[in-house]
Amino acid sequence: MSDPHDPCVRVRGAREHNLRGVDVDIPRDRLTVFTGVSGSGKSSLAFGTIYAEAQRRYFESVAPYARRLIHQVGAPKVAEITGLPPAVSLEQRRSAPTSRSSVGTVTNLSNSLRMLYSRAGDYPPGAPRLDSDAFSPNTAAGACPHCQGLGRVHRTTEELLVPDPSLSIREGAIAAWPGAWQGKNLRDILDTLGHDVDRPWRELPAEQREWILFTDEQPVVTVHPVRDADRIQRPYQGTYMSARRYVLKTFADTRSATLRAKAERFLTSAPCPVCGGSRLRPEALAVTFAGRTIAELAALPLSGLADELVATDEASRVLTDDLRSRIAPVVELGLGYLSLDRATPTLSAGELQRLRLATQLRSGLFGVVYVLDEPSAGLHPADTEALLTVLERLKSAGNSVFVVEHHLEVVRGADWVVDVGPLAGEHGGQVLYSGPVPGLASVPESATARFLFDDSPVPAREVRVPRDWLRVGPVTRHNLRGVTADFPLGVFTAVTGVSGSGKSTLIGEITEDLAGVDRLVSVDQRPIGRTPRSNLATYTGLFDVVRKVFAGTTAARERGYGVGRFSFNVAGGRCETCQGEGFVSVELLFLPSTYAPCPECGGARYNAGTLEVTYRGRTIAEVLDLTVEAASDFFADTPQVSRSLGTLMRVGLGYLRLGQPATELSGGEAQRIKLASELQRGRRGRTLYLLDEPTTGLHPADVRVLMRQLHGLVDAGHTVVVVEHDMSVVADADWVIDMGPGGGDAGGRIVAAGPAVEVARATDGSTARHLAGALAPGTV
Repeated sequence: MSDPHDPCVRVRGAREHNLRGVDVDIPRDRLTVFTGVSGSGKSSLAFGTIYAEAQRRYFESVAPYARRLIHQVGAPKVAEITGLPPAVSLEQRRSAPTSRSSVGTVTNLSNSLRMLYSRAGDYPPGAPRLDSDAFSPNTAAGACPHCQGLGRVHRTTEELLVPDPSLSIREGAIAAWPGAWQGKNLRDILDTLGHDVDRPWRELPAEQREWILFTDEQPVVTVHPVRDADRIQRPYQGTYMSARRYVLKTFADTRSATLRAKAERFLTSAPCPVCGGSRLRPEALAVTFAGRTIAELAALPLSGLADELVATDEASRVLTDDLRSRIAPVVELGLGYLSLDRATPTLSAGELQRLRLATQLRSGLFGVVYVLDEPSAGLHPADTEALLTVLERLKSAGNSVFVVEHHLEVVRGADWVVDVGPLAGEHGGQVLYSGPVPGLASVPESATARFLFDDSPVPAREVRVPRDWLRVGPVTRHNLRGVTADFPLGVFTAVTGVSGSGKSTLIGEITEDLAGVDRLVSVDQRPIGRTPRSNLATYTGLFDVVRKVFAGTTAARERGYGVGRFSFNVAGGRCETCQGEGFVSVELLFLPSTYAPCPECGGARYNAGTLEVTYRGRTIAEVLDLTVEAASDFFADTPQVSRSLGTLMRVGLGYLRLGQPATELSGGEAQRIKLASELQRGRRGRTLYLLDEPTTGLHPADVRVLMRQLHGLVDAGHTVVVVEHDMSVVADADWVIDMGPGGGDAGGRIVAAGPAVEVARATDGSTARHLAGALAPGTV
């Protein structure tokens, strides 16, 4: 029996993912950092093993119904873990893209502010006191009835819906309509209703154009379709939907980011004319505190909001003190530029995780293990010190803090380091070192040690000369006020600055419409899919070639299996129990739903008949389970597959499995998959590549691999612009644009612009001194 007061978490025989029977002892009540190259197995140890086992034990202690469900999810592959306290996980998972979720709801600060207005607000004479729900735009009691609490109304116009009135309806005049069968269906219905679908749009009577685009009627008619002469076409009942109705319905209901973005092109968004964008009913807006409405306070940066919360009496003092104490850790973590009404989907994964971390500081928990996933992601070096202070405070409160991290300053600030490696995937999965940080220096096979104890600066590289310049602005958006920036073309540019300084807003203004941009490729960190059905192989198009290879085998031809048989997205070859996902969703009622391996196929995705076909001794499911690196050897003589896999390896993704679900990929991995997909296409003309923090989630060794690719693009005549916090990347750029000097209202202007050496000499902003440290001595 294990000692309940064991000072260590002791892991024995961990085999999750690529871990090779790992045994490791990690002291409790310490700040421990898990390091290693991307894909080495550090997350498998910290999250997939230690946190997963703590979660399993929690479920074992609750109701039998929940225990039954968690058995479906499965236990981590580990022989034994002793000395393990309860655990709290803070991962970099993006929340669902709903405009009703905000900074205030994530941190629970909105609840406290609503309580302040309900209990201590100044009400108009004779007005009844309102419940706190009446100050929420997300409740029926508080939401403005005109915009349903969204604050904006969406409208459309004929000019947006029909950009080219010289076209006829059959030629696609109504650009907002869907393509393929659905669009043809709507045209056939209009034809049946007696409208001339072959006449140029501008020649149709005004009242007809108005009805076609804007009617709320939905007439049902019998359509006799005219399609291919050799196919029998049966009449069917078709329901008409106007272009406006279709666009608004798609925008409101679709889960597809692509369809939503397309619908948004045909809409104009304006503040609600009733509530002025405040999202609340007039009764709530009539109540003030410190002379401001709740909507006005919620729009202030959190650093400014704290200054406004001045108590007027004893009752309000308790509430204002509580609010200020909750705001303090958010500001300390470098997020004081955010406002309570800032929508969650506009936040980065790193910002979201730090908000949750700030909330945990107020929870008062002790004796637990906090497991964090790269809390420094998206942090400027100037904010890293504050992060370490917060982590230290969590530890001082009597907790153990386990952090998966690549940022070397966070590693140096730890009490203990667990280094996993030596390489990624099947070449990793071993604990190379577990002990105090200085001891890692004696481990020669550690990639982390090479960078952690090597203070040599980035080697000087000859700065490229721009072939031309791209002018952006003047930009007035968010915290930018009439900012104009000149981006050099044909070189590598880094845009820097603290969080919230306006970096992403500035590069978001670079479009293909600007003079000098021949072709624009924007590679962001949005997921490549939201369910396990989307994965690395399907996104890159690699899977289409693999399916053709399997369909070409003798066994497949003998059975009459075509290419479709080897797709897990259509009926026939897939497992019907999980519909080819390999997982089933397990609803846990009081907790977020999770995915468990399918009980029928065990996660293979396919039915038994499909799995009887092999290529070189492997089934299609086993091929999907190969890493990119292993698959590269397996398909070495299949050029189309080999080329795609080679590109993925060149951006440092050789450790990922081909069928790795999109739900398991980090934002940085998703971005590099998109970059690889772009690189494997034949490049046409000169391209401008925009990347938002491409080194997120990358070990310094992997950063070098990625940088070689990006510099290769520039050498080939293209332009690369990155938003970046990694000073080794910034020091290696040809041109640097530093935003700041602070975040939010304290930022929004260009502090310095020029070669890295010149920006390092700047006296304003937070970047200069950190950049100077990354440059060769004597150059600054």
